[in-house]
Amino acid sequence: MPRKRAERDVPERGERRPQGASGPKTSGRGGQAPQKAGRDIQDRKTSGKREPQKLCPVASKCGSCQWINRGYGEQLEAKSTKFRRLMEPYCRPEHIIPMDDPNHYRNKVHAAFGEDARHRAVSGTYEEKSHRIVPIDSCLIENQKADEIIVSIRGLLRSFKIRPYDEDTGRGLLRHVLIRVGHSTGQIMVVLVLGYPIMPSKNNFVKALLKIHPEITTMVININDKDTSMVLGDREQVIYGKGYIEDELCGMTFRISPKSFYQVNPVQTEKLYAKAMEYAGLTGEETVMDAYCGTGTIGLIASRQADNVLGVELNRDAVRDAVSNARRNKISNVRFYQRDAGEFLLEMAEAGGKLDVLFMDPPRSGSSEAFLNAAAKIRPRRIVYISCNPETLVADLRILVKKGYKVEKCVAVDMFPYTDAIEAVVALSL
Repeated sequence: MPRKRAERDVPERGERRPQGASGPKTSGRGGQAPQKAGRDIQDRKTSGKREPQKLCPVASKCGSCQWINRGYGEQLEAKSTKFRRLMEPYCRPEHIIPMDDPNHYRNKVHAAFGEDARHRAVSGTYEEKSHRIVPIDSCLIENQKADEIIVSIRGLLRSFKIRPYDEDTGRGLLRHVLIRVGHSTGQIMVVLVLGYPIMPSKNNFVKALLKIHPEITTMVININDKDTSMVLGDREQVIYGKGYIEDELCGMTFRISPKSFYQVNPVQTEKLYAKAMEYAGLTGEETVMDAYCGTGTIGLIASRQADNVLGVELNRDAVRDAVSNARRNKISNVRFYQRDAGEFLLEMAEAGGKLDVLFMDPPRSGSSEAFLNAAAKIRPRRIVYISCNPETLVADLRILVKKGYKVEKCVAVDMFPYTDAIEAVVALSL
């Protein structure tokens, strides 16, 4: 099945993880203790030496923020060391790009709903390696307003006689709540994921929730009536507002619908993309490809400094969003294709096409050897590789180096504080 670049093989926040599942979870939902968590990030040289603060009372059950009780300086040092050791055969990394305030950075927040033993509604995340819900009201890494809205929704259920969904019996209505917040615009989307298509008194429910949170700009019902660990189903119904929100990133406006990919940490995303553009060294005369382009973010940003841009992505919905985003930002030198990126590159090379710069941002599993072979065949003079998994990044670099490329520069970006995940940008040239 076609996969959006942005999904990157990481379970959605709160998505049930199969028994024995492993690997980084960059979307953890941990509880927050009453103390002010921001106090943990002062002096990055000494914070790693202090006794760890118990910032999250459910960290052992949630398991998403693996480094929740480490000082931020210690986290940065550990990530830098790991990345440096992996990249030593190729180049010396620049200093890791930290986050000024590593708290409450997630602007996409998901909560699973269920009942406790006394049939009271609970909301939170699935316990690691299970589908038991860990009740959570607030989380150190999540948008605070989103957390407040989820708590309010849970509080309204009883008065509207809405029961959470029971995945064992198939009874109940509300399965999940997804909140998306525009970092720059402040617009808020609420998605109610239901097990059945009919929600009683939905108009009154909307009014009641808006009375508590008038800042909500749109509400959508998503129907997921399948026995699946996926959060969102295929059918949607807009019950308030436009059904989408907008946000600004790197000076551009992007439309965000329930299923759209949009970086969950836009503050660090701007730093990540700025570094990618710096590494690309665009002069305004280049032909550029954004492979695994998703909703076209990287390609659209590059279009301001390139002659023309090609975006290639398998996922049909993502391509539709990319075209819409180009139109919204009045960009005319970008074309998007719903194709396999490797096949597209190969056909382009065989037809004698020219490519100056290749941006690639593959999923966690890395790129395929077929894609890397196709890239080497068309021989762009520069490749900018954006990675969310340094291990698969190194495996791909090994192939590209054998194909005649040299790693010039690289840097790690801390996109997901309190987790062990590392984002990176690497510049290669022929």
